[in-house]
Amino acid sequence: MPGATLEMEPVEPQSLKKLSFKSLKRALDLFSPLHGHLAPPDPKSKNIRMSHKVSLEYGGNKAMTSQPSLGVNAIASGHGVQLPVPPNTLALTGPEDSSDHQKGGAQNDLIVGPSIQPKASNDVGLPSKSSAVVSASGSSERNSSTSAIMERIPSKWPRPVWHPPWKTYRVISGHLGWVRSIAFDPSNTWFCTGSADRTIKIWDVGSGRLKLTLTGHIEQVRGLAVSSKHTYMFSAGDDKLVKCWDLEQNKAIRSYHGHLSGVYCLALHPTIDVLLTGGRDSVCRVWDIRSKAQIFALSGHDNTVCSVFTRPVDPQVVTGSHDSTIKFWDLRFGKTMLTLTHHKKSVRAMAPHPKENCFASASADNIKKFNLPKGEFLHNMLSQQKTIINAMAVNEEGVLATGGDNGSLWFWDWKSGHNFQQAQTIVQPGSLDSEAGIYATCYDLTGSRLVTCEADKTIKMWKEDENATPETHPVNFKPPKDIRRF
Repeated sequence: MPGATLEMEPVEPQSLKKLSFKSLKRALDLFSPLHGHLAPPDPKSKNIRMSHKVSLEYGGNKAMTSQPSLGVNAIASGHGVQLPVPPNTLALTGPEDSSDHQKGGAQNDLIVGPSIQPKASNDVGLPSKSSAVVSASGSSERNSSTSAIMERIPSKWPRPVWHPPWKTYRVISGHLGWVRSIAFDPSNTWFCTGSADRTIKIWDVGSGRLKLTLTGHIEQVRGLAVSSKHTYMFSAGDDKLVKCWDLEQNKAIRSYHGHLSGVYCLALHPTIDVLLTGGRDSVCRVWDIRSKAQIFALSGHDNTVCSVFTRPVDPQVVTGSHDSTIKFWDLRFGKTMLTLTHHKKSVRAMAPHPKENCFASASADNIKKFNLPKGEFLHNMLSQQKTIINAMAVNEEGVLATGGDNGSLWFWDWKSGHNFQQAQTIVQPGSLDSEAGIYATCYDLTGSRLVTCEADKTIKMWKEDENATPETHPVNFKPPKDIRRF
């Protein structure tokens, strides 16, 4: 015999937000019954607070009222500056009795404080707070004293130099894969690009036409460099190989074996015949160009070495890694000179300034500038691109270009860190919107043309807008409020 069925009361459906609020209110009622009431006032703490405020507000006036023998001159507190006081002026003091002033003679002065004292032209510090005396009669004296009080403190941040905006003027197609690397010829007549289609292509700078295609790598080509002293071009790829190409014979004549994984970056030393390569094995290797011998294995990074540049003087080698550090290397002994730990995320790109002794490094958290050779941190760039920055380049005019994974190409003023243009690359027809990444950027030797290598298999060339003027494209610059962050 089936049992009697019990009628269930209907349950009111409640949202998760309402249930969480009810649980929070129940917890407050249980553990903090007085959570809705303020703490009872404490008369002792109130008196201490009031006396502290009174001493801060009227401390300077108390010190002046306690010296009635000063007569004609009023002394600015903390500085000992004596100012002439005209007769028949009005005294305004704090909560103290003003009878002492009347006994001391004609001291009817208007005291304004705290205020700013005039400072010398070479004083770079902020002025201290002090009391100043302003005459109540005489327009000239009032104007001079008021100008000292209302003195404006100019910002120490450098003003940006005006740069015209950049625009695309040529799109080059020809690769069948992502274009990952680029290098210019020292004669500035051609440039080469390496791609995920495992080829290296050489293009004419003036016309953008294809001149030559080199094959030999079996994986994507991630790094390129052209020698300024020899007819050599060097390439590195994910196939663990570093190749030397003779541009007179148009073929690979040397291979440098030693990397245990893909090679992500390479650079040529400007004065000696040395090649530097960095890769996924966390090591930057130093090679003799002619003998193919490995001179040093600069080990010390904990993750992939993805950016490197060289200098003729110490530090001759600077590397950036996925372990978010930048290392300076002593090339004579193969040891670390300095480690910079300012970044919080992978340092994927670095760019030394062609004239100044400083460089910029980019990661997903910010773009930072450092001084050379000591590695002092200078400042952050004043905006955040908020993407993974894969490539950056700077020309002699001080225009820094940074390319991101989302296809954004931002232009910065090197001196002030001001972002004066934010461009977005246009994906070519037939490519996905997600293939808008920029993987490599490079200026030509004149600095007037910028070439970007992108994930939609194209190469784009940029130049300055000739019709732009400071009136049509003004600099909307605001110096940072808190300079201590930079």
